[in-house]
Amino acid sequence: MGGQKKPETDALSRRRLLGVGGVSILAGMTATGCSLLSTDPSTQRQRSGPGDAATTKGKEAPELAARVKAGDLPPVNERLPTKPLVVHPAERAGSYGGTWRAAMLGPSDTSWLDRTLGYDPLLRWRTDARSFGRDQLLPGVAESFEVNDEATEYVFRFREGTRWSDGEPFTADDVLFAFNDILRNEDLSPVLAAAYTTGEGPGTMAKIDDYAVRLTFPSPNALFAQRMATKAYGLDLVVHPKHYLSRFHADFADNADDLAKAEKFDDWRQLFDAKRDVWANPELPTLRAWMVTQPIGKGTQFVAKRNPYYWKVDPDGSQLPYIDSFVNELISDPEVMLLKATNGEFDMQTRTINSLRNKPVLARSRDKGGYEFFEMVNANMNTAIFSLNLCHKDPVKREIFRNKDFRIGLSHAINRPEIIVAAYQRQGKPYQAAPRPESDFYDEVLATQYTAYDVDLANRHLDQAGYTQRDADGVRLGPNGQPIRFTVEIATRDYGFAWAAVADMVRGYWREVGIEASVRSEDASLLYERKDANLCDAVVWQGDVGGMDPRLEPRYYMPYRDESNFAIPWAAWYQSHGEAGEQPPPAVREQMRLYDQMATAGDPAQQDRLLRQVITMAREQFYVIGISLPPKGYGIKRTDFHNVPTTMMIESDYPEPGPSNPEQYFTTRR
Repeated sequence: MGGQKKPETDALSRRRLLGVGGVSILAGMTATGCSLLSTDPSTQRQRSGPGDAATTKGKEAPELAARVKAGDLPPVNERLPTKPLVVHPAERAGSYGGTWRAAMLGPSDTSWLDRTLGYDPLLRWRTDARSFGRDQLLPGVAESFEVNDEATEYVFRFREGTRWSDGEPFTADDVLFAFNDILRNEDLSPVLAAAYTTGEGPGTMAKIDDYAVRLTFPSPNALFAQRMATKAYGLDLVVHPKHYLSRFHADFADNADDLAKAEKFDDWRQLFDAKRDVWANPELPTLRAWMVTQPIGKGTQFVAKRNPYYWKVDPDGSQLPYIDSFVNELISDPEVMLLKATNGEFDMQTRTINSLRNKPVLARSRDKGGYEFFEMVNANMNTAIFSLNLCHKDPVKREIFRNKDFRIGLSHAINRPEIIVAAYQRQGKPYQAAPRPESDFYDEVLATQYTAYDVDLANRHLDQAGYTQRDADGVRLGPNGQPIRFTVEIATRDYGFAWAAVADMVRGYWREVGIEASVRSEDASLLYERKDANLCDAVVWQGDVGGMDPRLEPRYYMPYRDESNFAIPWAAWYQSHGEAGEQPPPAVREQMRLYDQMATAGDPAQQDRLLRQVITMAREQFYVIGISLPPKGYGIKRTDFHNVPTTMMIESDYPEPGPSNPEQYFTTRR
């Protein structure tokens, strides 16, 4: 994972602090052919004339300068940290003003907000990251960090003078409050998140001084720093202002339950959760570039405006963000969202509309809409993964699904080339749940095994599974003498992967070999409720993690967490260290042991070796059935919207476009 790095992104060796340094962003463009579906934006960029050059700017936005003059705000130098984080623009220094217009698919699609406005974690990924090694980390809210040789002790230092959006200081006390009084409080967090504990127990945090904390683990936690750059964990310690939230916390406010009842909550815990809801409570102070002014649940738009105390600057020392406000439409119909995109009503969008099916439609409207494509490196590794529930509550279905020959037979029965033509615009290739070919962890056997479409071979494996008898309709009989029938559940929102069409085709292929499957489409929230309760027969989801670097979450290579849809009770056993869920078989436990070794190894080479063993063992287990490898992704942006990097990675643990520093985007549309 190594190699030479620029000074500001040098690899982090043990006992070495990650210095303040600026954030370096890729700015080069690759020359590609000008086909209809090309993501090369160079031709459109050439249309931009001298009028879009950044205008002369001062050290802060004009609207903030006016507030300073009116006495409503302190001077900008008093609002910035002593050493603000310097962000190097992707193209050039921007100009202040304007609005970033975007959209989300209804009020529940807050992941888009997490990825755009929300990515200001403790640490952050390099914009050009393609792996999740510690050398891919940069400063975030933490100015620097230090790890001891054993990976049992982490020291985080913060910028003196950093302030919340209401002007109150951000200090180590806020971080201790988040860790000790929220994450470690059993009323608010009954189960401590996995990142903060090891097999020997949870970590403990101590204050070093006003701007530094030390987190100590009883045994090595070698991946903790990387987890602090993910959307799942990286914000935990930096989004809980003590001066505001302690008013609603029973350990700090004697009247917390009375306040809860006054606001019609059952108890202080419900009140506290509502007050810390970043997208629904505009009163919550934040460290993010934009502050919520019109929250989720209020009308058809979500609106956020610039944070006057934001702690980052450009190389000229001008306070970021450049853009005044973020206006996000809440749209329930994806087709309406697509229409608005073709009309040029979104300045930059990388979610919901950017499917393979929509690409030709968007391509034809580029000139009319005044936008262009930009390329996204797809780190996801599968378009649709079918997970049979290996821990089904019904002992008969459990026996059938755990039969490896049964799963192999189902896999060979699928005509993946036909699906790729029909559903994916002829893009992609047959693929199982495995790291991508570009990954350092690529395993060709795992990626390609059982992907050949061969009905005879499928039938042989199903016969070997023991299900040779059929009923009058040709459906194979299970061990109880009853026809093998089960339901495949899919989310209504398919993230552009056409799951309804794909699942229906798969249902037909399986019927040809004597297996009766039905397909049920439902809202993702209901799907999650059912699978978390272990009620599903089978689930379809995308291979959205572990495509480039599975070290942070190997959810499809072993039962790792509640997203391991094939065996959630096994994953619960693993996450709880045997206190919950169901103990898995010995071979699966061996995988878990090797992964735990990897997660405690301080040496990156040893980590890689152990992780490859985990992946190799996934071949033999063959937990899930994949369909195809996703092709390159894309986003759209208007030609007058600037500083969007020409390429960024698509991955859940790299919450695009967050690592590209949206605070340095700017628009020349006025």
